[in-house]
Amino acid sequence: MTNSTYKVYGYRWVILVTFMIISFVIQLQWLAHAAVARPADMFYKGQFNPNSFFNIDFLAMVYMLVYIIISIPASYIIDTYGIRVAIGIGAVIAAISGLVKGFYANNFMVILWAQVGLSIAQPFILNAVTAVTVRWFPLRERGLAAGLAILAQYLGIIAAMLITPLLIGTDPTKPGYGSGFPHMLMLYGWLTFGAAVMTLLLLKEKPPTAPAADDLKRDDFFKGLKDILQQKDMLLTIMVFLIGLGIFNAISSMTDSISANLGVKDSNGLIGGMMLIGGIIGALVIPALSDKFRMRKRFLVICTAGALPGVLGLTFTQLFFHNPATAYDIALAASFILGFFILSAGPVGFQYAAEISYPAPESVSQGLLLWVGQISGMLFVAGMSMRHNHYIHDWMISFSLLMFLVVGLVLMTKESPMIITEKDKIRMGEVTKD
Repeated sequence: MTNSTYKVYGYRWVILVTFMIISFVIQLQWLAHAAVARPADMFYKGQFNPNSFFNIDFLAMVYMLVYIIISIPASYIIDTYGIRVAIGIGAVIAAISGLVKGFYANNFMVILWAQVGLSIAQPFILNAVTAVTVRWFPLRERGLAAGLAILAQYLGIIAAMLITPLLIGTDPTKPGYGSGFPHMLMLYGWLTFGAAVMTLLLLKEKPPTAPAADDLKRDDFFKGLKDILQQKDMLLTIMVFLIGLGIFNAISSMTDSISANLGVKDSNGLIGGMMLIGGIIGALVIPALSDKFRMRKRFLVICTAGALPGVLGLTFTQLFFHNPATAYDIALAASFILGFFILSAGPVGFQYAAEISYPAPESVSQGLLLWVGQISGMLFVAGMSMRHNHYIHDWMISFSLLMFLVVGLVLMTKESPMIITEKDKIRMGEVTKD
């Protein structure tokens, strides 16, 4: 084997940036209404029953509901036909659905159906994170590449949390409360359309030469799925994402309602925004450290244990701090801590799963993790929104208890064998650096 067997290309960064942009807009569309749920109730007043299942919160929950149905077929298409076809399908559906939301912003039922379209597009994009990194990046860079790809998702969410309120009348004491939705949705629609066009023009399947040895062999989709479900460490990782990702999805979908539960009257999106700011920093730092020190499990332990104070802070702030201003400041700090650790666990966990399940297709391992997180997230949101959000605090208490279980599950896993051996590959000159 010679040094020319494997090679990395500078175009991998074009691929990554392109993928980050389409990931950004699909997440922006997910929570476009979540951060401004109360003003949205006012804007669409009379078009739905706020106490029914099909309310404003359902616009976020439908992403999770549709994901459960579409995730496995999307992963199959990624594995069988490649990332260019699969991500291209997602981009086209997202472009059409995003523009429909913009053109029919005043009609709640049209918005709902367009959101279903975006929900169908989502797994074709999100399930491809590790598929993109495996095709274009050497193992020593994949944690960072996955972190940057998922960072784009967090940026999309934080834009929804912080930018959307700036475009909407969110203060119930001022004129224009609940206005601005047509302008906001049209802006987001054209951003989605532009990102889709860019994706179709720039995305390529794979480089002429593989970046690492593990790119050369993969099981077929169904054999990979069968093998994954027989691996102890993979089953433990699935349980971790079932709980941890479900909690993140639920809190992200219900940020405005959580703020209301904390006594915040203005739908300013800061609770969700601080969580995502922390997540952005964490997604830049933790995966890079995981690559540098060639450790996956240890950083997953750090992430899950570090998320505990964040959940506890959001849950029990009002119990210990009776001053509303102080309680709100503590809640913002807790949101930042929760975001920094729980969101940085995502890219490390996805890469860990791809490594321990090799040679199963990476789209299968990541798709399963996202799939279980969407199921639990949907159930959590449904429970939190019952009786017009009456049980939110009870659910937050349950999340605090469940995070202790998550830490225990991570401690039961073993380190990725692939990340250990990559150091030897570099030392022996089997991998060509830039």
